[in-house]
Amino acid sequence: MLSRVPKEVIASILAATTAYIGSTALHLPPWAIFVAWAGTYLAGGPTGPVMKKMWATMPIGSTYALIIIVLVQRLGGILGSGYWGPATVQALVILVVNTALMYTARIRAVNLVPGMFFGFASMFATFYGGFGWNTANPLVAWIAVIAMNALGPVYAWVAEWLSTPRNADRLEQP
Repeated sequence: MLSRVPKEVIASILAATTAYIGSTALHLPPWAIFVAWAGTYLAGGPTGPVMKKMWATMPIGSTYALIIIVLVQRLGGILGSGYWGPATVQALVILVVNTALMYTARIRAVNLVPGMFFGFASMFATFYGGFGWNTANPLVAWIAVIAMNALGPVYAWVAEWLSTPRNADRLEQP
């Protein structure tokens, strides 16, 4: 049996690769990989069923967040321009849209609520953090965050695969 590379080393090497993802002209949010990577472990680890649930639910959460962002942009000033008007509109939009998100979790195929909130929170952080190749466009942030969140379960799977001991005699066979 070959000794395995420690998970700490593998995770650090994989984490370092995200620097190349975030440093592109697309200005993608590499931290969204970490959110989904950690979430994959919280949901039970990088197994097929867990990864499928994560991939199904994170974009749903991101989509609901996109709806909130667009509605707040369009309706934010209808109750005035001071503090209370826009804050009240935002609170009401979040109340209604988040309620719809929570009801969506009643659908068995997408009932991983934490996965939805990983996508939800990642979308807000991506848009309001100024990530994406057009920082004023919420649709660009949505595309960027879905792509980066999708890599999280992949990173979790690769970390497990690389840190699992291999049998030496299997490696020698063609």
